[in-house]
Amino acid sequence: MATAATASHPASASTSGRDALAAASSSPVAVCLVPFRWWARVREEEAAGGVRYAATAAASPSYYGLRLLHSFLHPDLVLRLERGDGRAGGGAGGAAGGRSYALVPADELSRALARQNSGFGLQNKHSFAGDSAGAYPLVLRISVRETSILTLKISKKDNPVENYKRANKIFNVDSQPVHVWDFSGQTNLILMNEWNKLHHDCCPADQENLLEVQVYAMSDSLTSKIGGTNKENSLDLDAHSYNRSFGRAGSMGLIGLENLGNTCFMNSSIQCLAHTPKLVDYFLGDYTRNINRTNPLGLNGELALAFGELLRSLWTTDRKPVAPHNFKEKIACFAPQFSGFNQHDSQELLAFLLDGLHEDLNQVKCKPYEEAKDASGRPDEEVADEYWSNHLARNDSVIVDTCHGQYKSTLTCPTCSKRSVTFDPFMYLSLPVPSTAKRAMTVTVFSTDGSREPCSYDVNVPKFGTLSDLVQALSIACLLGDDEILLVAEVYNNCILRYLEEPSDSVSLLRDGDKLAAYRLPKKYEKSPLVIFTHQHFDEHSSGDNLTPQKKEFEAPLLAVLPERVNGLSLQNIYLKLLNPFQLSKRASSLNGSAGSNVDSADLMDGTPSDSGSNFQDIQLEDDPGSSNCSTNECEITNAPDELYDGGAADPNKERRVEDFEFYLRNERGDVQQQKIEINELDLLETIPSRLHVNVHWQQNASIQYAASMLNSLPEINKLELTPKGTEDSVALHGCLEAFLKEEPLGPEDMWYCPCCKKHQQAMKKLDLWRLPEVLVIHLKRFSYTQFTRNKLETFVDFPTTDLDLSSYIADKSKQPSSHYRLYAISNHYGNMGGGHYTASIYHEEGKGWYKFDDDCVTPISENSIKTPAAYVLFYRRQ
Repeated sequence: MATAATASHPASASTSGRDALAAASSSPVAVCLVPFRWWARVREEEAAGGVRYAATAAASPSYYGLRLLHSFLHPDLVLRLERGDGRAGGGAGGAAGGRSYALVPADELSRALARQNSGFGLQNKHSFAGDSAGAYPLVLRISVRETSILTLKISKKDNPVENYKRANKIFNVDSQPVHVWDFSGQTNLILMNEWNKLHHDCCPADQENLLEVQVYAMSDSLTSKIGGTNKENSLDLDAHSYNRSFGRAGSMGLIGLENLGNTCFMNSSIQCLAHTPKLVDYFLGDYTRNINRTNPLGLNGELALAFGELLRSLWTTDRKPVAPHNFKEKIACFAPQFSGFNQHDSQELLAFLLDGLHEDLNQVKCKPYEEAKDASGRPDEEVADEYWSNHLARNDSVIVDTCHGQYKSTLTCPTCSKRSVTFDPFMYLSLPVPSTAKRAMTVTVFSTDGSREPCSYDVNVPKFGTLSDLVQALSIACLLGDDEILLVAEVYNNCILRYLEEPSDSVSLLRDGDKLAAYRLPKKYEKSPLVIFTHQHFDEHSSGDNLTPQKKEFEAPLLAVLPERVNGLSLQNIYLKLLNPFQLSKRASSLNGSAGSNVDSADLMDGTPSDSGSNFQDIQLEDDPGSSNCSTNECEITNAPDELYDGGAADPNKERRVEDFEFYLRNERGDVQQQKIEINELDLLETIPSRLHVNVHWQQNASIQYAASMLNSLPEINKLELTPKGTEDSVALHGCLEAFLKEEPLGPEDMWYCPCCKKHQQAMKKLDLWRLPEVLVIHLKRFSYTQFTRNKLETFVDFPTTDLDLSSYIADKSKQPSSHYRLYAISNHYGNMGGGHYTASIYHEEGKGWYKFDDDCVTPISENSIKTPAAYVLFYRRQ
């Protein structure tokens, strides 16, 4: 990389790096140090006008050449720069004799960079002076000891310790001979004693002259093998080879990123991409020539330039953490949701970043439009190649070459079996994380026709499952008939708070203290209007003086289908029928005859009748000889709602029981009583609502005729089942892949229009992997979002690190390259949705080991420690 040198007065020795760069771009005496062969390539001529110096170590004479003692007492680095070829020889390039550098004017370098678009990322004076990432100022003391010989001293007195160490790596002559070619003419001024004249100084010729150098980390490839003579590690390379050598040395790439404020998610994704070998080689090379500045889908190349500049800063020997301000600004321009300093999802940023880089680097200037053709019975291979060719005709970038794959999507109509096959590209795979963790939930099931006693069931559903899972488990537990459905409702304050009718809603919406009631409803009445009865009774224990019992609401509402004729008599008959299972005489007959209706639940989903609330309170049962002998299983639903509640068999006590209840209409919320319903009232409603709310007042005599414990107290949903230590929820990565690729029906919101049936169908969808990318990014879907909740799955996913074999998942095995992959990076998320932290675990090729990147902190870790429940995005590359 570039090195800027500024001839200055002694007062400028403390100039900051940024100020020095600014001076370098404007001062007429500013010079830069760059690799000689690179500079010769830029100028397209060999060392024209340059003066060569050979560097040798210069021990102090006062210590009689005892360099070890000299280094201990005076740790200054002292070099003799002898004018001419010196001992090196080797021609203009200096490659045969060691390492060569060129000292050039800063303004000339700036113009050359703009002309050649060389990949240093310095396109103009503003960018040259505006960002000193990876650069450091170095103060040199130069004096003339003999004719044509300069003595150069670099000391800790003038330079920070880190700068001094880096200077030793650049100018250490024990490893290889060092040559400096001066194209600026500044050394001639010093040799001819013109320097002091230029600065109006009358000091003698051997007086030390201060020279401040702004050094970019240009010699990083020497840090891993200092002292070696391997030509491959020399900076005497052409421009392309130089960039590759510079970026891939052993100690580079281990630089952290500063957290700018909740930007750990961004840092994690950046580090994973910044250690993707193909992208590293690309952005350390001459990538700027591939920038598409006219693509309206991109950011005029600004995002690619910002990422390339950031990646270069991470692949230097400067171990100081990098602050990615410029990159954050550009990614926010491309995806405005990343503006500000809120926490975001690392995978979401990764998706936008890859898409933005692709559009900025897309070599297709005018995208052709090719309409996808139907397979029409053609071989899959032919159709897949056609889709892939159309994709490449519109997309050509390093991102496509590295990360894009292809999968096969098959839709099958459930009615006519029509199949539609398409082949779509993917940039990453989002795999579901199957969870074996269960949540125990208690639900009380009521009949809507008075044919069954209510019963509470304990069912186990997936911890982060849906209401569909709950209904399925409950249906099995209560032996729901094929001609029945369950209407599940949340009960609060003696009323139905809401109906749980959206199957995709998460069960996490339901809290442990909530109470649920489910109502068995014939399928043919699924769309029929319903009546909801709330009721209140006299509580004998509510009055302290035992004189006037107070009224108390029953907790569980009852629900039934409304008949076509709604009047006082029909509502009375419906309600009395619903109370049949609660009659004390019915209970006695049922229990004595061992005809209880509490059914055993099925083993599937572990549904069991609940011990809590499933039995009535132990009260004295009274025989009612006048009541119906119909057992709980004999009162079956008839075909028409009007027949449903016709009163059944003759009941001599019915008239007496009717007097025990008063009926009132209420509003939908159930908090305002509207009017009393007279039994002989014929025209009760002009229009029948979908939900009719009726409040029933029990008279004092009614309470002693019914065993109403199930109406009086609904059990709460049970607590979450905690996983015992040592039995953590875990699943293999192959299990996630199989869950992703399995055939499943489309959701109701994703209906497919079948061209044969001429209507939208809930088709079955099947995915297969067809073409695998060079780098496979796997996103584990740990987060689930609903309108009200956000959850995270802490499932431990066991993923392979050395050999991920995907051969069994590839539909096309004819022309595939290797389907074996090796893990090299992980984006981790620790914590929950309310507050968490992102890190990255990355395998460093040159360092031959795993490292943890936690914002600005980079530490080595063992391979055994990288597998955790925090693994969120996995990065694999083809072996």
